[in-house]
Amino acid sequence: MAHMHGLLYIIGATLSWILIALTIIHVIMDNRQPAKTMAWALVIFFVPIVGIILYLFFGVNHRRERLVSQRSLDQLSKRSMLSFVEQHDFRVPDHYRQLVDLFVNQSMSLPFKDNTVDIMTDGYAFFPELLKDIRQARHHIHIDMYIIEDDALGRLVADALAEKAKEGVEVRVIYDDVGCWKVDRSFFESMRRNGVEVVPYLPVHFPTFTSKANYRNHRKLIVIDGQVGYIGGMNIALRYVKGTGRQPWRDTMLRLTGGVVYSLQRTFLVDWYFVDRTLITDRSYYPALTGVSNNCIAQVVTSGPTSSYPEIMQGFVRTVLAARRYLYIETPYFLPNDPVLFALKTAALGGVDVRIICPKHSDARFADWASRSYLRELHHAGAHIYLYHAGFIHSKLIVCDDSLSSCGSTNVDFRSFENNFEANVFIYDEGTALRMKKIFLDDQSMSTPLHEIPQRLNPRFIKRLGESVIRLVSPLL
Repeated sequence: MAHMHGLLYIIGATLSWILIALTIIHVIMDNRQPAKTMAWALVIFFVPIVGIILYLFFGVNHRRERLVSQRSLDQLSKRSMLSFVEQHDFRVPDHYRQLVDLFVNQSMSLPFKDNTVDIMTDGYAFFPELLKDIRQARHHIHIDMYIIEDDALGRLVADALAEKAKEGVEVRVIYDDVGCWKVDRSFFESMRRNGVEVVPYLPVHFPTFTSKANYRNHRKLIVIDGQVGYIGGMNIALRYVKGTGRQPWRDTMLRLTGGVVYSLQRTFLVDWYFVDRTLITDRSYYPALTGVSNNCIAQVVTSGPTSSYPEIMQGFVRTVLAARRYLYIETPYFLPNDPVLFALKTAALGGVDVRIICPKHSDARFADWASRSYLRELHHAGAHIYLYHAGFIHSKLIVCDDSLSSCGSTNVDFRSFENNFEANVFIYDEGTALRMKKIFLDDQSMSTPLHEIPQRLNPRFIKRLGESVIRLVSPLL
């Protein structure tokens, strides 16, 4: 009997090692970044059962897949392409022509002129404006949101949408299935009963979509009547007004009008086709725009784990390397991959005034600890690091050289650059950049420089060791 138990143990151990080896080979053969490959290999080797399960749930790479056929994508892009061609006196700034072309070539992210940009820095500014635009909607309301919470604010927005649906306005809502895991499905069912079309993005059904649990739609964009658009970092939840715990919430959301709304519309309709398989290409969703005539050029850029290249990350790197005088960045999580970290260090060492604002107290403890060594590394390269102490800063913005600014859902971390479906708007306009710059400098005045916090700049050995260990798995956070 003991011999039999021993034999079974040997067979079980052998099969386990074969499974571990095959999983690690699968990781290696995927040819992703070495740091990420090593992180997964170490997790799988040292904690095999947990590691393999985590890899199946969160690690399988889907970048080679196509969620929308090229033919359908061409049909969904037709209207925005026609609107792009119809533009007159269109002038792309020479310094950013290659960046603009990069986005066009990678994902048909077309630039549009004649735009106005309103910048909102908290929920008290954003939500009343959104509710006013919803009330004024006459044809359609499109919402693509990572989180729609079943709280007082979420119910207020849901009621406003239901009211418009009863009036005959087309209301379509996409929410992320994982982002809204804690939201009772009765909340969305109530919206459906009231005439709102509500669909989850990549619902996680076990085991069918197990490996896609890690690939989430993190976008936050809204289009109303094809004439008004919103994009930025705010979800629909009460904490974006009241804050979390004792911390006020600091965020950035843009209200856009003008040609760029066509690009926002295309982004939503591509997502809607993926979740609902309804191809919406009617001209009524791209109405003729009346308003300002200017050379405020903007591009809505999307990226995701199934696109051929990480477009927003590429644009981020190109922006960093194109900076001549300054580059200011706000991000709630700072876990840059190697290309982004190298670009930032190169810019700082080359004399560019690189400044980064992160929260002093994050809402994600592991991400906070993992980011500390990256921030110190960048500080030693000559960048200026500031830790926002007036609340939790969730803002995701970039401003460069008084000429380029960007805002959207993308954090400076592995997950946003490689795993999530994200959307940012890149704006080539001096006036907008100067307003973004003022917002950054106001936030900087409520931040503490890293060099003034000795325990963060020069932590004790145990803390440094803990931060370094967590950094090993930062590609997986």
